Amino acid sequence: MNTQIILSVTLLSIGCFAYIFWPQQRLAAVVEKTRLDYLRERKEVVYDNLRDLNFEYRAGKYPEDDYARQRASLEAEAALILGEMDSLGG
Repeated sequence: MNTQIILSVTLLSIGCFAYIFWPQQRLAAVVEKTRLDYLRERKEVVYDNLRDLNFEYRAGKYPEDDYARQRASLEAEAALILGEMDSLGG
């Protein structure tokens, strides 16, 4: 009985290791990002940063001049991104 348990556990372990570490025959296709995809992602990041900045300003974490400077910087970056997206047709 003890030998059967050891043999069963050994075979199960070998099967698990083979399943986990066996090389796959076909790999997933790599999707190339276009410039427009990058700009869409960057736009979302800038918008998230603007939302966070507004929230933290309302919570009293930023003085007025720092808030205005950072907001202007983020809005300028968003305008550049949107302009480039328009020129690319997106």
